[in-house]
Amino acid sequence: MKIVIDDKIPYIRGAFEPFAEVVYLPGNKTTPDVVKDADAIVTRTRTKCNRELLEGSKVKFITTATIGYDHIDTEYCKQAGIEWTNAPGCNAESVNQYIASALFSYSMKNRFDLKDKTIGIVGVGHVGSKVARLCETIGMKVLLNDPPRERFEGPEQFVSLETIQKEADIITFHVPLNLKGEDATFHLVDETFLQNLNKKPLLINSCRGEVFDSAAIKNALKTGAVSGFIADCWENEPEIDLELLELVDYGTPHIAGYSKDGKANGTKMSVQAISRFFNLGIDNWEPENVELPEKTTIEIDGNQRREYSILAEAVLSTYDIETDDEALRENPHLFEKLRGDYPVRREFGSYTIKAKNIENETLEKLIRFGFKIKPQ
Repeated sequence: MKIVIDDKIPYIRGAFEPFAEVVYLPGNKTTPDVVKDADAIVTRTRTKCNRELLEGSKVKFITTATIGYDHIDTEYCKQAGIEWTNAPGCNAESVNQYIASALFSYSMKNRFDLKDKTIGIVGVGHVGSKVARLCETIGMKVLLNDPPRERFEGPEQFVSLETIQKEADIITFHVPLNLKGEDATFHLVDETFLQNLNKKPLLINSCRGEVFDSAAIKNALKTGAVSGFIADCWENEPEIDLELLELVDYGTPHIAGYSKDGKANGTKMSVQAISRFFNLGIDNWEPENVELPEKTTIEIDGNQRREYSILAEAVLSTYDIETDDEALRENPHLFEKLRGDYPVRREFGSYTIKAKNIENETLEKLIRFGFKIKPQ
């Protein structure tokens, strides 16, 4: 058998070599000629798995090591008898860490306490649920909007998008890109959405660039209809709108989910999926030697400090959004390179906080974030 693998997928080399001919290629070099005699493809979002790529090929199975799967033409795959799978939730904790850093950085720069704010979370799946827990732990008022879940579970814990537009100081989006249907999210944030905002909120997009209409959000930033915008995802990536980059508070090159943990999870889910489909017997395969940062212990002395600054220091010691923002502003034309060469980032669970003079209630919040605690 033959498996074609995107060469930017980490930790996967060696997994399939005992069972198959394995070809590693950049996503944009995965062509019809390459896949015509392949049995399986392991991919990321940059490879369009559609009729143009797949027609006439032997491909039976596609797995993407990502949460999103809008790069897979699922209708064509169904017609062609090609099965596919994605990696739901693989990098949810990584995006949660990104949102935590974004919120603390923005609030400190603008001198306000998150506990005084209401956040609207649009899309409450793997990522949105983690963000909701984080924000509740901080002490924020949390509004949840997720029409598919509301239809299935009932309205008790959800609010309408109109309520979020009216009441939220911050709105963060964690929806898939749906081009049509009752849950369409393409240009969900458009002129009409922005005109109906009540509080001039901070908006955050770490899901898909096309969920926001770039022209509309630029206009809202220029006129003050919103107080700010944090963008990890952009329309027309990697050729992003440079004017919009100038206007955002923080801009990053689609790396919210790029922790080493998230990447390892996506790879694990892809390898296990192929093993199950082709009966390879490695259904419990796990990546080895996932890199750690140089320093995994964070020393925090809470003496005469507010809880808020302790939580912020812990979060920003693991990931500081400003570093990625500066890198993109300096070299926006290197968008893909900044993603491809992304440095080691590990999630909260890889860190131990050496705590001194910190109240138990604050320690409990740090544990809820995911940190390990070592009291002094």
